Amino acid sequence: MRFNITRLCGGKALMASPPISFDLDLDEASRRLEGEFEIKKNDGGLMLIMTWKDIEVTLYPQGKIMFYPLSDKDLAVEYATNILNKLTV
Repeated sequence: MRFNITRLCGGKALMASPPISFDLDLDEASRRLEGEFEIKKNDGGLMLIMTWKDIEVTLYPQGKIMFYPLSDKDLAVEYATNILNKLTV
């Protein structure tokens, strides 16, 4: 999957935005990811905040995913693809 990658937080975070907008159910996403990710907060369907490999991962219903800290764009694409494949397949 291709993503638009945006640097945030002075380059310490990356936002991976898929080419199409999803309508993810974050409650269902939380259930699917909770074995691999440590779920920190499900903010009323607006965002799902998790930790994984010492990275804070924020998932939005549209399919956008922010990784903090992370500066490697290729890893951001790999991680985002992996997460969205778990939720959309």
